[in-house]
Amino acid sequence: MRLTEFHEMVRHEFGTLRGEALLADHVLAGLGGLTAAQAIEAGHDPRDVWRALCVEFDVPPSRR
Repeated sequence: MRLTEFHEMVRHEFGTLRGEALLADHVLAGLGGLTAAQAIEAGHDPRDVWRALCVEFDVPPSRR
């Protein structure tokens, strides 16, 4: 998954403002206590970060 696609999916699922806040502020247990933005910056695959967000926020499988 490209980073641009990741950001599009976040905006589509959570909205622009909430999505940006989640990326910057929400700590993801599945990624070792990093925020999504920190995980991306640390080199995690955007697909793995997306999956972690989906798990944390119970995104239905059809939208993952």
